[in-house]
Amino acid sequence: MKLLEGKVAIITGGAKGMGEFHTKKMVEEGAKVVIGDLDVENGEKLAKELGKEQAIFVKLDVTQPDSWANIVQVTKDTFGTIDILVNNAGLAGAITGLLDIEEGLYKKIIEINQDGTFYGMRAVLPTMVEKNSGSIINISSLAGLRHDITVNPAYTASKFAIRGLTKQAAYEFADKNIRVNAVLPGAILTPMAEATLTKEQIDDVSNTLLPMKRFADPKEVSELVVFLASDKASYISGGDYVIDGARATINK
Repeated sequence: MKLLEGKVAIITGGAKGMGEFHTKKMVEEGAKVVIGDLDVENGEKLAKELGKEQAIFVKLDVTQPDSWANIVQVTKDTFGTIDILVNNAGLAGAITGLLDIEEGLYKKIIEINQDGTFYGMRAVLPTMVEKNSGSIINISSLAGLRHDITVNPAYTASKFAIRGLTKQAAYEFADKNIRVNAVLPGAILTPMAEATLTKEQIDDVSNTLLPMKRFADPKEVSELVVFLASDKASYISGGDYVIDGARATINK
């Protein structure tokens, strides 16, 4: 039997990048997936590729509670319930220091990464409480565990906050059989990374910052997300699951 057979998932930022890999892997494991994203073109294309019996696209702005209310209602109307939420949507922004980051960018990153995760949990939890089960996976980052020279302070702050929200929710809803976990990826070779970094830059980062001497394939992160979403992880909640090839063991 497939790991997610019969389950229904909402994946934010699921139209492209790492979210696309999560979407495809969950469908592969038997889940019906609602792709929530602002990218209508890629979202509809992916849903069509996967087939309407397994996936649909719903335009979602994670910073707007009304948009969350809509995707929850469409999910329930289409597939009957919500078993899984993957809060994957996020914004990194340019690499900059505390004194240099523009206030507008700081607020935008916090709004999408931190507030979006909060709104998402608030939107799906009533359904999960009613059915007395559910799994929420919040995508944080290695930057949510320690400093990181490859990001900016807003990104770091938001990813730390996601871990806090995760632990608070895990405790509060543990007796409702609702599990909430955080996944903390390190260097992942997403299409965006490949588009923004040259091969030389990727090789340089791999050789100088990554103990395994390589970026992770996004599919490796998706395997962890699927496991945490599944009943195989039935007693796992409130955890931080670092997937970084041991990068956190070095002070770089």
